Amino acid sequence: MSTATITAADVNKLRQATGAGMMDCRKALTETNGDFEAAIDWLRKKGAKVAALRGDREAKEGVVIAKTTDNNKTGFAVCVSCETDFVSKNADFVSFAQSIADAAVANNVKSIDELNGSSINGAKIADLVNDKLASIGEKIGITKLERVDAEFVASYIHGANRIGVLVGMNKPAPEAGKDVAMQIAAMNPVALDTASVPTTTVERERAIVTEQIQADPKMAGKPSEMISKIAEGKLNAFFKESTLLSQPFVKDSGKNVADHLKGIDADLKITEFKRVALG
Repeated sequence: MSTATITAADVNKLRQATGAGMMDCRKALTETNGDFEAAIDWLRKKGAKVAALRGDREAKEGVVIAKTTDNNKTGFAVCVSCETDFVSKNADFVSFAQSIADAAVANNVKSIDELNGSSINGAKIADLVNDKLASIGEKIGITKLERVDAEFVASYIHGANRIGVLVGMNKPAPEAGKDVAMQIAAMNPVALDTASVPTTTVERERAIVTEQIQADPKMAGKPSEMISKIAEGKLNAFFKESTLLSQPFVKDSGKNVADHLKGIDADLKITEFKRVALG
């Protein structure tokens, strides 16, 4: 039996992140000793419909800025976090976040530490963040930084600075880049294609679908080979739904993203993408 103390706040956090019922969330946290990610897996294994698997619905506020260099060969997506939407929607705070993203571009940074060590008008960004914290009275900071280098990089900001996307391509294609970036913002793919899915993600999904199948009374006594075959079929469905090039294109569901790109230019390819969301 679990020894962790499960608070109402823990249950509510899991409920908000997954959409599962309150009692199911409490049971999941109890069974997993309070491990949040394991509780999500527990809910899925028990057949619960989980609304958000990758954390976009967590309650952190802030501003996400995505932008590229003038030659469109490097892109940066920066998240400057705060505690409340009152601050995140304030024009001065948005402008502050924009100035930090501008500094990321100007200084060609590769990490949050480098960005904090950069300067704006002679003042170190880390010091400016501390000054802003003192004046606003909320904990703020640069919490995420992603970078893409490619022959052409498209950037896109979605939902009042709540999601930023960078798309690296092998040749200039601004309109296609924007369309794909909008796709990524809306559909949150886990990888570019099946070969790009991290092994840990594949094994996690395989374990979940296998346990779901084994829990089905109709599968009682069925040979392991049959269960494995069905599990691989479900995995393939996951890849189709969750990898960018296989996803139905949001502007024309009759084709997938790969087909859409081929229709524009047979040689056009996505080389990399990054998606930064609040939470």
